Amino acid sequence: MPDSRSATTCDVTVIGGGLAGKAACLHLAKAGLKVICIDPAEGGLQPVGESLDWSSPDLLKNLGLPMDDIVGVQMGTWKRHVSLRLPEGIPEDYVPVPWLGEVPFRVELRTLHVDRTRLDEELFKKVIDCGVTLVKDKIVGVERNGRRISSVHTAGGEQFASPWFIDASGFATSLLARQFNLRATYNGPPKVAIWTYFPVNDAVEGTTIYMQPKPSEYLDWVWEIPIRREVISVGYVTTAESMKCKRQQGLSVEDVFRQELLKFPRFSRLMAGAMSPPSVTSFRSRVYFGVTGPNWFVTGEAGAMVDPITSNGVTAALRHAAEASQLIIKYHKRSSVPVRARICYGTRVRQVALFFNSGIENIVYQPAVRNRIGIRHAGTTYISPAWTLNLLYARVKPNGILSTFLFVSLLGLFRLSEWIFFRLCRAFS
Repeated sequence: MPDSRSATTCDVTVIGGGLAGKAACLHLAKAGLKVICIDPAEGGLQPVGESLDWSSPDLLKNLGLPMDDIVGVQMGTWKRHVSLRLPEGIPEDYVPVPWLGEVPFRVELRTLHVDRTRLDEELFKKVIDCGVTLVKDKIVGVERNGRRISSVHTAGGEQFASPWFIDASGFATSLLARQFNLRATYNGPPKVAIWTYFPVNDAVEGTTIYMQPKPSEYLDWVWEIPIRREVISVGYVTTAESMKCKRQQGLSVEDVFRQELLKFPRFSRLMAGAMSPPSVTSFRSRVYFGVTGPNWFVTGEAGAMVDPITSNGVTAALRHAAEASQLIIKYHKRSSVPVRARICYGTRVRQVALFFNSGIENIVYQPAVRNRIGIRHAGTTYISPAWTLNLLYARVKPNGILSTFLFVSLLGLFRLSEWIFFRLCRAFS
């Protein structure tokens, strides 16, 4: 029932104070809008998502964090390549071709690894400095009239009303997607990620992925990411079903983590000393249909969970936040965003996430393609179009009907091509 007490009002209510939420707050507050950010009071999970793709630096620069500054204060390190390491053979390095950095393209060939805890703290300071009101509470109710939202209620008994709302509540909550019963598309099985941090003296300027692919099994993998000069993030990703089987054998989460890392000599040396207790989270690649309404937007992992091996999660969160904020700024004097703009925003969120998730699922995770052409070539087959489409998105910045249609059509062509290739490889395996 509607609360009889008066509601706290503002121009925009942002639900969730994660990466997408803080980015949205900054864009909106800098445009002169009064913003309230509601974030649960309890402590969240250790933030993860430390290896960024080549589109993230420009998005961070727009928030006042250029690459040189991030590296200069040791909030991150350079990422110049992705290296694939197998138990045998020479490492495979995936590096942007040098001529892209020259005239007329002038593409920045570097990207970043970031210390997510420090990055989140710095963005939080910027949010407060911009005059955003932070409320530490949990949303327990949404008051709406049809597809429009009028206010939200918190566990602390407060009511917040505004003309506009942004849902950045994260993967586990997805508040408005659940409220409006949005349809979701899933790619791949549920997965589990386990990670911790090690001190090192030999960090490299690139992300390293370790794999031991088996011909008949779904892929699991290990990451190594240098987040500071002498600290690396190390994580293991596997399916929830595989983790369940290992736990039923009596293994703890830390036992499973150690067991997998010890398959690679690099980590045998690192684990000779003490290891801090690992963090663990579960997820599933997913994207919702219809992530915007007349006066609300869903952003970040609340709308699209991109598989971590793609390194596209941070880009997606920052990009969603920027685009949703721009639409609110543009139409904030009206009662709602025009239908065409809502359709374009929702289509871009959905189709980009489907492109990344279906591509990595069919080309790398599933065994058919990598059995046919080898894991090294499978990596190239996925990375080349993924990098190209991300670059094109960053340069073209599709936001109108025509540009969105053309870009999404190109995404669809790539998705169809990889699906046909996957089916052929499976048919002849």
